[in-house]
Amino acid sequence: MEEIRGLKEAELGRKAEELRRERFQLRVQQTTGQLEKPNRLREIRRTLARMETAKSEAQQAAAGKGKR
Repeated sequence: MEEIRGLKEAELGRKAEELRRERFQLRVQQTTGQLEKPNRLREIRRTLARMETAKSEAQQAAAGKGKR
């Protein structure tokens, strides 16, 4: 999680997009019965959730600084 929090917003967006594309490809493989590592879908889903959490934490921190 610390690694994700250390990323800049543009990098975070780029990595999230890459993971979403990989997730799509894995879901296609799952549908066709060719998926070799089913746990990778779970890893990607959780990593994306962590990225969204870090993004919202950063937005809340920025909003908190702006109010003071």
